[in-house]
Amino acid sequence: METTVFFVILGIAIVIGFIIFRKSTGIVVDDQLAVTYKQLLQTHIEYYQNLSDEHKIRFEQQVEKFVENIRIEGIGTEITDTDRVLVASSAVIPIFGFPDWEYQNLTNVIVYPDTFNNDFQFEGGSRNIMGMVGTGYMNGQMLLSRQALVKGFSKNNGKENTAIHEFVHLLDKTDGATDGVPENLMAQQYVLPWLQMMHREMHRIKENRSDINPYALTNEAEFLAVVSEYFFEKPEQFQSKHPELYEQLSMIFKQDPAGETN
Repeated sequence: METTVFFVILGIAIVIGFIIFRKSTGIVVDDQLAVTYKQLLQTHIEYYQNLSDEHKIRFEQQVEKFVENIRIEGIGTEITDTDRVLVASSAVIPIFGFPDWEYQNLTNVIVYPDTFNNDFQFEGGSRNIMGMVGTGYMNGQMLLSRQALVKGFSKNNGKENTAIHEFVHLLDKTDGATDGVPENLMAQQYVLPWLQMMHREMHRIKENRSDINPYALTNEAEFLAVVSEYFFEKPEQFQSKHPELYEQLSMIFKQDPAGETN
């Protein structure tokens, strides 16, 4: 009898410990919260709105899974359900073509109220950072400006989305190098053609013959992140103006966002 009681108590303790662990790493999504997230997705995420009904369900599930497993915390700002949905959507969009993908190199996302500087200060002058993927002692963390996060999903955001930009950097980093060549997402035979395509377009940007943000000239990693923003935010325009780049990114991300449904 005592042995039975012991195992019952042990089982309860394990369950409680598991719940505490999940709550410490993210938000446990119950049925009502799932409904709230669905409403927020329908309101704020155009990418989600363009999905088929079947894929909308999978997108919702991936958003919930991200929120449950990755801690989203605010510094100088209170995190809302809208913030969680925007961050999670930014994470899911680039990897939606890989249903089983998990961000193994991310533990938490830190949201600042506004732009910040290299010392992570969000007040005072000399603040121009909207987002970054942590390195060194900040490895496993992503920092985002809430202002930039919200703007990225606003109706007049254009072809930029800071949060998607940073999650593409995170994908790029998974092969060990943030170099604009996400080798875990593309077959080896496409690496050289992709590099050649990048450098041709970078030359066009230098000569003011491209509508791609000149920030893409910083290096190959920033080129990938910048054109990925454009690819997901304005897919029809990107396909029309840059058909070869569009085709290559479709292969990398295994997606066709310019199609009627994904």
